[in-house]
Amino acid sequence: MDSIAFYFNNDEDESSSASVRRSVRDRAPNIFKLTDIEFIKQFRVNKNAYKHISSIICGKIPPVIKSTAISRQQKLSLCLRILAEGSYQNAVGKDYMLGMAQPTVSKIFSEVIDILENELCDKWLNLKMNDEEQMESRSYFYNKSKIPGIVMCIDGTHIRIAKPTGSNSHLFYNRKGFYSLNVLVICDHKQRIRYVNAKYPGSAHDSFVWSNSDVSQYFQAQYEGGNRNLRLLGDAGYGLAPWLITPFRNPAPNTPSSRFNKWHSSGRNIIERTIGVWKNWCRCLLSARQLHYSPEKAVKIINVAAALHNLRIHYNIHDEYLDHVTNEEDSDTDFQEIERPERYYTEAVQLRNQMLQSFLS
Repeated sequence: MDSIAFYFNNDEDESSSASVRRSVRDRAPNIFKLTDIEFIKQFRVNKNAYKHISSIICGKIPPVIKSTAISRQQKLSLCLRILAEGSYQNAVGKDYMLGMAQPTVSKIFSEVIDILENELCDKWLNLKMNDEEQMESRSYFYNKSKIPGIVMCIDGTHIRIAKPTGSNSHLFYNRKGFYSLNVLVICDHKQRIRYVNAKYPGSAHDSFVWSNSDVSQYFQAQYEGGNRNLRLLGDAGYGLAPWLITPFRNPAPNTPSSRFNKWHSSGRNIIERTIGVWKNWCRCLLSARQLHYSPEKAVKIINVAAALHNLRIHYNIHDEYLDHVTNEEDSDTDFQEIERPERYYTEAVQLRNQMLQSFLS
């Protein structure tokens, strides 16, 4: 991609650089004149989705006062470009469509990502399902897993961040040998992200993140309220509960338990694919790129990326031109100490044993 970097000489003063950047922005093409494919390549959303986002958030962005100021559309475009490419802010700022200095990019990105989180996440990240959605989801997961009552899947993924500053930086160093956030993700049968929690550092175990998240209390409250047919599939990194069905540990080959695990894995495959697709378009989440921001800002970026993932599904956006990315930072299934709600554990074991009857042969 062309860049404005070639305009700048080492001895060029800042006022001249700013003048060139303004010139580049003034001469930048109208983004809506891009082809549909090129538009998606640039921003990872199509034109209709972009207009929808713009209609929601642009009124929240402070108005342009000076004629030389950066427009609201340029600010939104910049934010989407950083999420899409996962590049350093300086490189995005020199993009031929934007032409901004790195400090300006940093300020705008922080401003817009806050607005996107406030305006998009509540609408596009939602655990609640209507009756039709629950029926569809149960049918999908039963066909995939032979386990009744499943409506969503849960997993954790490590998203790499730069080493944080401060005395607690060691908490973000995970067992895989890098700094990260351990992000809990829940998806439905259509690969929509229903819930994301990125608040915990990389050293936290999957089961700890789950047990200390409001989503755990949500599903327990649903169960205690009489909704006994609203369940999640999770791997062995989580504690078994009546609302969270996990596989058997180390079953003997060719036994009902091993067959149960095989079908369980088939049903749970969708969460791994969802996380892979998510990282595939939002390249700032890839380990090779890592988030060069504070943990607090990284959380905001992850939340916005999850909301945009669902918006992309709503607008039927595909990225055939991208190489596929898998969920390369898998969850902590090798840990032996699992937190579980002891109050319901015996009940959960009985429930899973009842389900095992479908796998006798």
